[in-house]
Amino acid sequence: MKFSTFHLFHRFDGQSFKDVYDYHLELIELAEELGFDGVRLAEHHFRDYGVAPNLFTVLAHAAARTERLRLGTGIVVLPLRNPVHVAEEAAQVDVLSGGRLELGIGRGYQSHEFEGFGIDLAEARDRFNEALEVVVGLWTRESYQHEGKFYRTGTEVSLVPRPLQDPHPPLHVAAVSPETVTMYAERGLPILADPAAPFRKVVKAAGTWRETAARAGHPAAEAELVVARSVYVAPTLEQARADQERFEASFDRSRIFNERSAPIDPRTGRAAQGFEYYQDRYLKGGAVSPDFRWEQLEVIGDPARVIEQVALLRDAGFGNLLCDFGSTRPMPLEDMKRVMRFFATEVMPAFGGGR
Repeated sequence: MKFSTFHLFHRFDGQSFKDVYDYHLELIELAEELGFDGVRLAEHHFRDYGVAPNLFTVLAHAAARTERLRLGTGIVVLPLRNPVHVAEEAAQVDVLSGGRLELGIGRGYQSHEFEGFGIDLAEARDRFNEALEVVVGLWTRESYQHEGKFYRTGTEVSLVPRPLQDPHPPLHVAAVSPETVTMYAERGLPILADPAAPFRKVVKAAGTWRETAARAGHPAAEAELVVARSVYVAPTLEQARADQERFEASFDRSRIFNERSAPIDPRTGRAAQGFEYYQDRYLKGGAVSPDFRWEQLEVIGDPARVIEQVALLRDAGFGNLLCDFGSTRPMPLEDMKRVMRFFATEVMPAFGGGR
């Protein structure tokens, strides 16, 4: 099992934008020091939920401050971007980092972001699939021309620069709904499983992916599936449970789970076409019981319990755990560093990781 850290770049009350960037860049440097395999950054727009609208800019900066870490996106929202720019910027970061880029991509879901760009959320899946075709085409062909429903190159073009990794940087598609998992497994594209889905659903998603990919002739052994989880380890079970309650009490979840973040069609007030699987998740304020979070949603507990949970995910077929150590918790930098160090010391060695 590999371990990566997740960085939402959420801006808490009283923080400047520079405060947010400095905080996470310091944690990224620590991740390399502690022996994590990689980092992944989240793209968001128009609100403090995440203040990193262009992940390639931040990753290029991180590339200069690290030497070994895999530098990933989690995710680039393809329907909101010109795919030619995505292919160019990703290739540039791959070159600058010495071939360390991992490109996580998805169709997005936040209605507020799509409205801000003037894009119909119901088109997200079709836009995503076409944009992915353009990115891969530019990466893998010496010259490429595209004339599609949403995107066009206008003329035949050659990508400059080209990615350093051959044939291109690893791709991961954000997915957990059965239809999405199956769709991309048939193409052999590994998934990045949703952190808001319970254990049973991500375990099922991994099984579905591997079975479908095998039937389509894609060797499962060559694919690294990624699963994102909220992660917290404490010296004792009692402290972990108490800290979980304290974390939850300190943050208003409705700032994240609300109509602005829900995949809602403004014309109907219901889930947009293609997002029926997510109906109501974001309109319920993200309210889940402490017991549900403890048993079904988070990798949390003392070292023994956390090792057991990570082993469950590994045995389900995931090869990389994307650890969210508290992206929505207003945790002082030194406290967050202690959390990461304790995990690296007490959990990662059980899976051959850490330093």
